[in-house]
Amino acid sequence: MPAPSVEESIEITKIQSIKGIFDKCKIANERPFRSPHHSITMTGLIGGGQYPMPGEISLAHLGVLFLDEILEFDSSVLDTLRIPLENKQITITRNEMSVVYPSSFILIGSTNPCPCGYYGSKEKECKCTESQIKRYMNRISGPLMDRIDLRVIVNNIDYSSKEFKDEKCESSKTIKARVESARKVQTKRYMDYSFNTNGELDEKGIKDFCVLSRDAESILNRGAERLNLSMRAYSKIKKVARTIADIDGDIVIQKKHVLEALQYRKEL
Repeated sequence: MPAPSVEESIEITKIQSIKGIFDKCKIANERPFRSPHHSITMTGLIGGGQYPMPGEISLAHLGVLFLDEILEFDSSVLDTLRIPLENKQITITRNEMSVVYPSSFILIGSTNPCPCGYYGSKEKECKCTESQIKRYMNRISGPLMDRIDLRVIVNNIDYSSKEFKDEKCESSKTIKARVESARKVQTKRYMDYSFNTNGELDEKGIKDFCVLSRDAESILNRGAERLNLSMRAYSKIKKVARTIADIDGDIVIQKKHVLEALQYRKEL
């Protein structure tokens, strides 16, 4: 991710200072990365206590909240993420006291495909029944899954394969430069608005800035019907396609951008 601006650094430091985890000699110069254990409580995740303190979603503000083995988290705890993912803030009320903490974070979750971990594997046979797999995947509710923009299935790597040895992977430095370039485009585009990135666009912003070519709009509408997408998912695909177009340097969202965005809405 791009380095935080001075304003963002101050905002991150303010939250950390409330929790008592900041360096008193300087403001934060890196975006936060939080990775709580799956045994975390609702209070630990969203915040709370007798005197409301920020939880992990606020400590991850302007950074990343990584939930490793996301399906091992309590379902009721995961569902509390729905409102802050939409509103970018959380309101905590205790003893006639109400506190609002910011929580604009990127949620990343990883999980095995089934309880044994081998569903779809070419290396080992999966021992799980269809009902076990379905029950396992249903630990994430539909409304929460609908708020997850990108869903990617990652296969096992064959480290001895010729393809792996010959593959020329991009460095993190190269990828970061591309992300920073796309962010600069968005910063310039939204300099007169209350939002800074494509992910923050409201419905009016989507209408104004997520302009699709005729072919792209046709593909999106057909894909939405085939995948039975909600209006929220439909809007999110537009915003993802807008970002892909920014990376490519295109002003208008093209067919290829929508096709790529649709590929990231795979059912898990």
